Amino acid sequence: MIGPMTSVYPSLQREASGAIVELPAQLAGNALIDGRSPLAERYLLDWSRDRRGSARFIVRPGSVEDVQAFVRWCSQSGVAIVVQGGNTGLAAGAIPDNSEFAVLSLERLNRIRRVDPLDFTLQADAGAVLQDVKDAAEASDMIFPLALGAQGSCTIGGNVATNAGGINVLRYGMTRDLVLGLETVLPDGTLWSGMNGLRKDNRGYSLKQLMIGSEGTLGVVTGVEVRLSPRPTQVETAYVGLGSFRQACELFRMARHFCSDLLSAFEVIGEECLPLAHLIDPNLRSPLTQECPVHAIVELACGPGIDAGGLLETMLARALESDLIKDGVVAQSRSQAATFWAIREGLVEGQARRGFHVRTDLSVRLSQVPKLIEQARACIVREWPGWTSLTYGHAGDGNIHFNVLPPIDCDPGEARIVAQAVLTRLYELVGALGGSFSAEHGVGRSRSQVFWAGLSQRERQLHTAIKAAFDPAGLFNPACLMPGPGDL
Repeated sequence: MIGPMTSVYPSLQREASGAIVELPAQLAGNALIDGRSPLAERYLLDWSRDRRGSARFIVRPGSVEDVQAFVRWCSQSGVAIVVQGGNTGLAAGAIPDNSEFAVLSLERLNRIRRVDPLDFTLQADAGAVLQDVKDAAEASDMIFPLALGAQGSCTIGGNVATNAGGINVLRYGMTRDLVLGLETVLPDGTLWSGMNGLRKDNRGYSLKQLMIGSEGTLGVVTGVEVRLSPRPTQVETAYVGLGSFRQACELFRMARHFCSDLLSAFEVIGEECLPLAHLIDPNLRSPLTQECPVHAIVELACGPGIDAGGLLETMLARALESDLIKDGVVAQSRSQAATFWAIREGLVEGQARRGFHVRTDLSVRLSQVPKLIEQARACIVREWPGWTSLTYGHAGDGNIHFNVLPPIDCDPGEARIVAQAVLTRLYELVGALGGSFSAEHGVGRSRSQVFWAGLSQRERQLHTAIKAAFDPAGLFNPACLMPGPGDL
C-alpha cells in the first residue's frame, strides 16, 4: 500500500507502512493507481519514449470537486503534484522525476460542457481531447482552429498549459489567442473561474494569461472556454517543390501579400525528411514529379463568395514564372489534401520510431529563418559528420524544428552525450539571431536549466515572485519551467 506523506518538498520521505488514510474517499478504487503498478506505465513514459519517470501514485479525479479535494489534501500533506493531460508533450513537463510525487491525471474530466453558436464559444473540461473539441465545434458549423499532429490524444487543458501552437498559428494565433476564459484549481484547493465568454475585458491583471503557458506550475486548469470561428466552406491546398529554404520564405512573402488573411497554413519540409514519413506509411510518396530540396504545403481557407482555388492557382503561376517554385500540385479533393498533410505528420512519428534523436523547437524572426537553417546545417556537417539534419516546420510564423539523427550504429550512451553538445550549439545559434529555443513545445523539465540561465537577474526575481504568490510551498510541478529550489 501507499503510505502517507508528512514532509514538504523537496525533502519528501516515504513512511514505511500505512495507507493514505487522509486521501479523500471519493478518490479510492479505480481513480487511484499505485506508482509501482504496471498500470502506471503509461503515465510515467513520455510520447517520444526518451524519458521515463517515477511517481508514488497516480490519481484520476472524476469531477472538479474531486480535484479540489485532492489538491487540498496535497497542500496539507506536503505532496508535490505533476498535472497530466494527454501526455503528448515534448519537453518532459508532465513526467514526474521523483518517486514521491503524485501524478494528477485529468483524463476523466473530458466533457464538452457547452457549444454556443450565437457567441461562437465552446466550454470544455480540461481533459477533453482536442479532436473532440474540434468535432463538437464542427457539429455546430464552426471550427476550433488549433491543429496539431497529436490532436487525437492531446487535451485542451494540456494545450493551455503549454500554450500550444500548430499549423494554423499563422492565421489564428497560439492557444493563448484562442482562450476566452479558464477555470482553475489553485494550490490551496480554492477554485478560480474566469469563464465569462468576454472577448474584451480590461479589469485588472490577466490571471488567465498567467495560467496559459505556465505548464502546471501555478494551478490545475479544470475548464476552458475558447473562441470559435466560422467553418470555411472552401479549403484549397497545394504541395510545391522549391530549390532552397530561402526561396520557400520568398514564396511565403508572396503568398502572404497575394492571399492576405486567407492564408491559413504554410509548412516547409526538407526533402531529407521524407524517408522518415515512409517509416510510418510505406505508401506515402511525394506528389511532385521531380526531386526538389525543399517542399512546402500552402493552404487557403475562406467562406463563400471568393474563388479561393483560382486565387491559389494564380499565385502559384506567378511564383512559377518568377522561378520561385520548380514543381507543384493543387489538391483536387479533401482526400488528396489529406495525403499532403500525412507526409508532414508522418515524418514526426517516423523520427520517434527511428529512435533517439536531437529534437528542437526554434523560433526566429521571419526574415532570419533562412539564415538559421543555413547556419545550423553547416554547423552539423562541420562539427558532427555522420549525423543527419532534418529541417521542417512552420516557416510562416518563424518556427523551425531543426532535428538531428545520430548514425544508425551509434552507441546509445555516446549519442546522448553528443546530443547535449549539439543542443548547446544550436541554442547558441538561435540566441545569436535573437530567437527562442522554445517556440511552441514549452520549457518543461528538459529545458528548464537553459531557460533559467538565459534570464536576467530581474527576470528571475519576477518569475520567482509569481511562483511564490500562487504556490508558496512549491508543490506544483517542481523543477518544471523553473529549476528546483536547490538550483535557484
